[in-house]
Amino acid sequence: MKSSILKYVVIGTSLLLSSISSFTALAESSVWKVSKGNDHIYIGGTVHILPASEFPLPKEFEQAYKKSDAIVLETKLPDANDSAFQMKMMQQMAYSDGKTIADVLSVNTHKQLSQYISALGVDLAMFERFKPGFLMTMLAMLEAQRAQLSGEGVDIFYSKKASQDNKAIEYFETADFQMNMIAEMGQGNEEKFIKSNLEQMKDFKTMFLGLLKAWRAGDTKQLNKLAIEPMKDDPETLKALLTDRNRNWISDINKMFTDNDKEFVLVGVAHLVGDNSVLSLLKAKGYRVDKL
Repeated sequence: MKSSILKYVVIGTSLLLSSISSFTALAESSVWKVSKGNDHIYIGGTVHILPASEFPLPKEFEQAYKKSDAIVLETKLPDANDSAFQMKMMQQMAYSDGKTIADVLSVNTHKQLSQYISALGVDLAMFERFKPGFLMTMLAMLEAQRAQLSGEGVDIFYSKKASQDNKAIEYFETADFQMNMIAEMGQGNEEKFIKSNLEQMKDFKTMFLGLLKAWRAGDTKQLNKLAIEPMKDDPETLKALLTDRNRNWISDINKMFTDNDKEFVLVGVAHLVGDNSVLSLLKAKGYRVDKL
């Protein structure tokens, strides 16, 4: 299975969170205008972990934001000070009844995991009760920090900005939905899931920068090659993380064309590339899609 959760953490879901500033000179970015008749909205592909060197964002993001009455995000980002939510999340992401990740892995794979976590300067005991999806999400966050590439992503940036500007914020999904999705990742396929992700962790920085470069340039072919094609080796994960959710969102986007507001939809850029992307589904329904 090549569908590394690393790529999904970077450019997929928004629940969890080297200068390449020369890319700001590129004329294109991951923002599209979607039109039907005389009405239109904007859709922007986001990166959920973004180093400070990537700001300011490409001008197309700000152009779309200024022309919109509301932004639409994947889910409402939980308040870091919400202890009740944090406790609920930890309960859902952790095994119960004393079960640990060692119980679902071979001795050899568990040893590799332990050695990898130790190399990060962390004790495996801190993570051993977490389910595979959340465990690898946390390790991806630690890798981003180690590579000095972590930071608040596009979603958080515009969530804060819209709040400050008193601009409406809407959401496709609940936090509970996304929690459940992460908790289910790798379940029943833990051995292959952990081994595949550990292998790809070895090249985290190169992978991250490659995805970031393609996102910044709006290079859909490269994004598809890096983020979507490898996931086809694991169709169940691809379906749960991207395809099903893309299809669910289309009905919500259709409704945006029945009101007078202009929305700026902001979702992980992995949702906007490939044959079953949000943009491809909209084109199939007769919408016109133009890159800004």
